[in-house]
Amino acid sequence: MTTVAYIALWLFCFAVPWENIIVIPGLGTISKLFGIVAMGVAVLAALSSARVRRIQPFHAVALLFVMWAGLGAFYVADEARGLNKFGTYFQLFLVLWMIWELAGTPKRQLGLLFAYVCGAIVAATNTIMVYRSLLGSEKYVRRFSAEGFDPNDLGMTLALALPMAWYLGMTYRQPIMRWLCRGYLPLGLVAIGLTGSRGALLASIVALLIVPLSVTQLSRAKVGGAIVLLLLSVVVAVAFIPTASWDRFATTGSEVAAGNMNNRMTIWKAGFRAFTQRPIVGYGTSGFNWTVHSQPHNAYLAVLVENGLIGLALYLSMFLALFLKLFGLPTLERRFTLVLLATLGVALFPLGWEDRKPVWFVLGIVAAFTQGHLAAMAGAAWQQVARRPASNGRGGQRRPRMPLGAPVRNAERGPRT
Repeated sequence: MTTVAYIALWLFCFAVPWENIIVIPGLGTISKLFGIVAMGVAVLAALSSARVRRIQPFHAVALLFVMWAGLGAFYVADEARGLNKFGTYFQLFLVLWMIWELAGTPKRQLGLLFAYVCGAIVAATNTIMVYRSLLGSEKYVRRFSAEGFDPNDLGMTLALALPMAWYLGMTYRQPIMRWLCRGYLPLGLVAIGLTGSRGALLASIVALLIVPLSVTQLSRAKVGGAIVLLLLSVVVAVAFIPTASWDRFATTGSEVAAGNMNNRMTIWKAGFRAFTQRPIVGYGTSGFNWTVHSQPHNAYLAVLVENGLIGLALYLSMFLALFLKLFGLPTLERRFTLVLLATLGVALFPLGWEDRKPVWFVLGIVAAFTQGHLAAMAGAAWQQVARRPASNGRGGQRRPRMPLGAPVRNAERGPRT
């Protein structure tokens, strides 16, 4: 049952990057269908085993944030919208739980990362197909995106897959999957360029920091291949991204210097003024649109205005809880997760993405990935000590002590309650 639930979760993660391409009437996006199925099977698997994994501080803080958002749904001016957004938060927390419960081993965690990269390949390919279909037509379009997507949202979704694809392309054992992930780099960069999203461009620059940060942990052969792959990706991106996109990217510096950022600064100033009126508890969940009469274009500001300082503290505490766990990881894995979180942090700055699936997927997979590797490391240390018993000083053998932090239970299942 657990295996079936994991397959359903894999399909959900696969569908997240391209979910808007297929919308089911009366239900919603394709990822929603896969999510419902995955949740149902995951609950049945938990009930049949009568055990669930013990949650980490990250999950506790995430639950507190969702509960605080639930309270905010009852004092917002538009209660229906507030309850709807709270429902979204609750569903996203269930996604965190499913990733934690069903992907307890590094192998399964890599599988979910691979699922997201595969989904990004679908979205990127569709974006290029849309661009090709509009070439030579009378309709003038400067920005392109997969069907049903906003270019900014799509660009950020694709940017998050870049460090995942690089890490998998350098470490995955299966050659076909490894090369598929490597192939996403030029494909994803071209698609991001076609969106014309300046925010996604900045996020991609942060995401590609994984390249120089990881080469010191690779063999000489992999370093040579990595350099060739990166150069090929840049050449392909320069060759295929249209001039209109490059012209738009060229305005990034002037927009930042002018403090305008496509009128976002005006919205942010209005949001901060609203925040000063209700700094502690905010205007309630989904209250930003009602208060400022605009989309927030900044996830942190949206949480601050809607849920106050308390809500923002809880929201940022999720990131802090993950950040503090990363330093026990091996060097390559630590740098990968740091770059992935940094890319996410940049993505949240120009977009109101506080309640979007890619964000919570990244948070959930980083939590599971970190704990899975820490448990595997502790288990390996215990086995190494157990194979080398020490003398007890009386001519006999002393039973080895378990290393600090080593799991008592099977590392694949993780601690249970």
